[in-house]
Amino acid sequence: MFSDHGVLQQGSAVPVWGWGSPGETVSVEFAGQNASAKADTNGEWRIELKNLKAHSDGRTLKVTGEASGTVEVQDVVVGEVWMASGQSNMQRPLAGSEYGKEDAAQANFPGIRMFLSHQKPHDVPQRKAGGSWVVASPATAGEFSAVGYYFALRLHQELGVPIGVIRPVYPGKPLEAFTSREGLLAKPEGAALVHALDEEVRTFKAQEQQLIAAYKAAMASGETRRRKRGAHEPYSPALEEDAPAALYNGMIHAWVGYAMKGAIWYQGESNASRAKQYETIFPQLIEDWRRLWKTELSFYFVQLANFKDPTTEPGVPEEWAELQNAQRLALSLPKTGMAVINDIGMAADVHPRNKRDVGHRLARWALAKDYGKTETVPSGPLYKRAKIEGNVVRIELEYAKGLKSRDGGPLKRFEIAGADQKWFWADAVIAGETVVVTSKDVPQPVAVRYAWAANPTGANLVNGEGLPASLFRTDNWKLMTEK
Repeated sequence: MFSDHGVLQQGSAVPVWGWGSPGETVSVEFAGQNASAKADTNGEWRIELKNLKAHSDGRTLKVTGEASGTVEVQDVVVGEVWMASGQSNMQRPLAGSEYGKEDAAQANFPGIRMFLSHQKPHDVPQRKAGGSWVVASPATAGEFSAVGYYFALRLHQELGVPIGVIRPVYPGKPLEAFTSREGLLAKPEGAALVHALDEEVRTFKAQEQQLIAAYKAAMASGETRRRKRGAHEPYSPALEEDAPAALYNGMIHAWVGYAMKGAIWYQGESNASRAKQYETIFPQLIEDWRRLWKTELSFYFVQLANFKDPTTEPGVPEEWAELQNAQRLALSLPKTGMAVINDIGMAADVHPRNKRDVGHRLARWALAKDYGKTETVPSGPLYKRAKIEGNVVRIELEYAKGLKSRDGGPLKRFEIAGADQKWFWADAVIAGETVVVTSKDVPQPVAVRYAWAANPTGANLVNGEGLPASLFRTDNWKLMTEK
């Protein structure tokens, strides 16, 4: 992470660390500061730079050890640092997104840098991060995370300082792989995943010699070498890319303590079938990272986009909607925000091509909550509470100034139910910063849902900024992914 073209966080203590000879004094020089520390018996050392001021002119970070010599890291700038993590939608490169080739061709922004992490799971936490810092240019920006790039671009243009984005991503992997073992063990739902892995590892170790013998026999007979347990190359289940903590160990642990403002996150597709569980393990990841960094990092995430075939009936159980709702519930944690993108998805592709709006909507949260841009509306309407008033239900919303329908027509995709839990399409009318929901078929309403579908075609509630409302439910009835 401390390498050429890197970005350090402005305005806070910035730890710098490394390894040398045991007991030697190590000095660090950067931007007019000089600090020193003594390496411990393992050769590890750590110092802190104080309150660095943002600058775009690349400077040299010089590290000198009494016995180990001097290392110089070139072209280091100071600005705002964010981590951009998740699965394939966060990885999707700029060149492969809508508008991406054109935007990459204009990416002459030496103040935007991205650390392109190697993808490497591991069964134990690793001290070093594989990858490199890359400066945005027409020749390089195409391989950047598209979401990370558009997020950084918006911040760079509005704040006028360098933006560094750390990109530890891995396609098709579940949330628990990005969480530390200790973080998962903190609550029963995460602990159950760890215990299940431990049992797999015990079984593997008991069979390891037989597996090795079978593998050698298969190789001797000329079978193709494949990364698959059984008759082929044996390896621990803890090294699977989707194993609990595997991606944390291999890609994120090395960054713990690196000074940064916060994280943006785009993941959830691989947990959709366990949406109810996600209600617990997603907050565990956020709390885990904050525990590890020993600060309340800002954490802004993308709610999954609309996907799959549209539904035409109310009350259809849908795990995708349940995962979206689990993401929404994480907003109860402080310093979190959610980019709603149920207006830009694709029925036949889980990877929306429009990543520009995704990055910009994440940046709205950072600008409004971290950088004092109080005029920036961070989100579309978000559910606050419901009040039953006779035969109608009044929905109160946050970020509801200028409520309207996107297309100018009646509000759609509101459904309502009574105590019998039978759902009907509802009439919904805007009343100031609330929505009043009713139906002639439900004279005594109990619950309301909005946009409760994998692909809620027609959902059209937006605020004055044109930002879409998130799905929500007012009930607590049992979900299809709830055991």
